[in-house]
Amino acid sequence: MLELKKGIDILSHIGGLKSAEEADKIFRDSMDDASFEKIRKIKNEEARLKIANAIVLGRPENVFINTGTPEDQQFIIDSSIEKGEEARLAIKGHTIHYDLADEQARIIDRTYYITNDDERVSALAQRISRDDAIKYVEKYMKGIMKGMTLFVGFYSRGPVGAEATIPAIEITTSTYVSHSAELLYRNCFNNFDAEVERVGHFFSNVHSEGPNRPEDLPNARVYMDRAHQTTFSMFCTYAGNTLLIKKGNHRFAVDRATYFRRGKEISEHMFITGVKGPGGRITFFGGAAPSGCGKTTTAMTGHEFVSDDLAQIWIAEDGAIRSVNPENGIFGIIRDVNWEDDPMMLKLFRNERAEIIFSNVLIDKEKTPYWEGSGAETPKEGFNFQGEWEEGKTVKDGKPVPISHPNARFTLKCKVLDNYSEKIEDPAGVITKVFTYSGRDSDTMPPVWVAKSSDQGVVIGASLVSQATATEVGATGVKRAPWANQPFIPGGLGDYMHAQFEFFNSDKIKEEHRPILAGLNYFLTRGARGGEGDELLGEKKDVHVWMGWLERRVHNDVGAIETPIGLLPKYGDLKELFRTLIDKDYDRDLYDRHFSLYIDNIIRRIDLQTDAYKKDENVPGRLFEIYDEQKKGLLALKEKYGSIVTPAQLEKD
Repeated sequence: MLELKKGIDILSHIGGLKSAEEADKIFRDSMDDASFEKIRKIKNEEARLKIANAIVLGRPENVFINTGTPEDQQFIIDSSIEKGEEARLAIKGHTIHYDLADEQARIIDRTYYITNDDERVSALAQRISRDDAIKYVEKYMKGIMKGMTLFVGFYSRGPVGAEATIPAIEITTSTYVSHSAELLYRNCFNNFDAEVERVGHFFSNVHSEGPNRPEDLPNARVYMDRAHQTTFSMFCTYAGNTLLIKKGNHRFAVDRATYFRRGKEISEHMFITGVKGPGGRITFFGGAAPSGCGKTTTAMTGHEFVSDDLAQIWIAEDGAIRSVNPENGIFGIIRDVNWEDDPMMLKLFRNERAEIIFSNVLIDKEKTPYWEGSGAETPKEGFNFQGEWEEGKTVKDGKPVPISHPNARFTLKCKVLDNYSEKIEDPAGVITKVFTYSGRDSDTMPPVWVAKSSDQGVVIGASLVSQATATEVGATGVKRAPWANQPFIPGGLGDYMHAQFEFFNSDKIKEEHRPILAGLNYFLTRGARGGEGDELLGEKKDVHVWMGWLERRVHNDVGAIETPIGLLPKYGDLKELFRTLIDKDYDRDLYDRHFSLYIDNIIRRIDLQTDAYKKDENVPGRLFEIYDEQKKGLLALKEKYGSIVTPAQLEKD
């Protein structure tokens, strides 16, 4: 069981400050008058000591307190341009940032949880002892900020006052990280003390890129101290490793939900979007998908956008499941964003409508950004994530250098989106009726299916697999991706799974608010369904139909075919939705290829998951019961119809 504030607090141990008077002296010595007057408005003593000890640890030349005013925000942007972490582009408000060539994704091989000896840690994660972490932080972070300005910001991970919102402090020497935080999070300087009092705690994050040299990357680390809810990051700049209020603090929020709010709250790697149904009704979805697997694209299919990446979810007093976005911006993958599939985003990228940070893309002589899959004619030369670039440039192994990194990103505020919903700032959250889980699955599951019970829905989330994407340095092949949250689950997967079963089976959820849980899969290939090649079986825009069918299913407007793995759509319903939602003909042959059950593939997947989960601790027995039930039903179908079972056969069965 996780116990907060157990063991040595590394920041206070190395910083050595214990009293308010000592902290005040550090502030006076390290800040100008303006910042000193700002920090005096923060009264929470624990927060003041965290910041003061971070100053002692890093020894910066100056400290800037960011209160989120337009003046403070402009100072951060100007500082970033002057420092060279960003450069201005042709369109006003657009800038470009480059990470080191070998650090343009999460450094999963150098990311660790700092743990006490008796704490259970996910079998899919790395841990480091508290003693070893103290030694490393002391060796490599002491003095790492010399000659630099330290930026301190106070943020709210969710609308101020929301049930699941948690305040956090971002302490960094990176102007790019500080600028990104202002785009992605709500600066709550004026509400910070009240929010800490309401919630009872806050998250702390300390980062410095140091000299920002390639030779320092082997020493780069991301450490997350679960007991003291503090993260440390050093010698890196990619936002996934340095904007610790994002995925670093998401991990702490998962711990909070799993161990201290079990049955009441969950913290998920999910989009939140409102889909319009018949009569103009809006049904809100929460949807999990690993990074690089279409989460942002799916969020954009909704008519009321709330989140593209993270969700804090709780059971409210009215018996509804409600969700808020801890962020209010997007840090999205830009690859394959084009006029045909994503016209809303292209209007933002090519016009003076939004403040945007581009990262690791190609910039031409006119200071215009280009990226892989944009559909635009690209220049023959420019500057990109590998430096000076020209068509035909190769790396050491002879492979051509693409115009942009596969994990190249854009950062902007949600409010500039055409489908932005004002509900994103509502502390009451949105009532969420559909939860989806999707991975990058080329050959096994159908495009959409609905669990027959809450338990089966939890198992859909537990059973996700995905091909590795460019979001993680060094990751290859097909891997398990439980709930698409696996990289961010600090504790045992069994503990997290117990929390999922308890949440979705809670008797506090009123029947009229009970959600459906479903699987989505956009990545079936022609070759896996009787054709040839790796092209997708269908189109990217088909997701509008899968989401539209789920919206109608939760309101009992459409029927379904019952199978051992869940409920499948009927052809007539999908044919009508294809016509009305995306003006596309949907023939019976494509439907059969989409929704036939390839029994052997599904059973192999069940066996893979069963074997893997048997190696984990504290896994609920209900998981294995459902796997056994599904496998038994699938084998019965195989005996009757063969290894490929069509929807027509399923309807007869």
